[in-house]
Amino acid sequence: MFRGVYTALVTPFNDDGSLDEGALRNLVDLQIAGGVQGIVPMGTTGESPTVTHEENIRVVEVVAEQAKGRLAIIAGTGSNSTDEAVRMTRLAQDVGATASLQVTPYYNKPTQEGLYRHFTTIADSTELPIMVYNIQGRTACNVETETMLRLAAHPRIVAVKEASGSMAQVMEVISVRPERLAVLSGDDNLTLPIMALGGEGVVSVASNIAPRMMGRLVNAILDGRLDDARALHYRLLPLFRGVFLQTNPIPIKYALAARKLIREAYRLPLCPLDEGDRKKLDAVLEQVQPE
Repeated sequence: MFRGVYTALVTPFNDDGSLDEGALRNLVDLQIAGGVQGIVPMGTTGESPTVTHEENIRVVEVVAEQAKGRLAIIAGTGSNSTDEAVRMTRLAQDVGATASLQVTPYYNKPTQEGLYRHFTTIADSTELPIMVYNIQGRTACNVETETMLRLAAHPRIVAVKEASGSMAQVMEVISVRPERLAVLSGDDNLTLPIMALGGEGVVSVASNIAPRMMGRLVNAILDGRLDDARALHYRLLPLFRGVFLQTNPIPIKYALAARKLIREAYRLPLCPLDEGDRKKLDAVLEQVQPE
């Protein structure tokens, strides 16, 4: 079901911190023109920790309205409260999401059995396909391979965004998963190796500003043109590193603002890049010329 490039979309704000719906609609059009297979609003890159629940659903609604069915809309509706994740997922379905991204519960550090019950309870509550988002570095909790296989038996749990940071775990999951479970890289840096090992695509931060280039990279891998993919990977590598000079999404929002696509506005505790990293990222953008 999931194959290709899925952009982890930023959430543009006005200078007063309110949602900039006009810029958001323009970003959706930019991604569609760039040929990505889907948009992921309200993930980490969308600053989901600092928007209200009402704003979260409004962003999903605006993205779905603007997309008009032209590509997948995978709404970030996860929570460390299972009941809250269920409620948000149902609301996202009502406003036009076509799938849901569910992050591993953070801070409360559930057991593997707790993770299994969390994700399956959400999947039981909706008609949307579910992508599990495994990112131990932000949640302090890893979905172990055995648990991922148990989850994959559920008919609506159909993908995992793998950002555990462990290539050993990625290889293990790919080697034993059922065919219906898509494995997508959650790290632009690792798109090539994960897909070369059998993954289906990437949930990308870099594609906010370089959708066409990410599409060419992923298509080259899927087509088996690994020499072309390797060349694209190394061309894009400075950008992959640059958009993580500081905490995501600070650098990618700066890059988009430098192109006058959004305002450089964040919600605390996130704040603008310091002057040194601005110069570094400016140099990267000049070098890579993302498209």
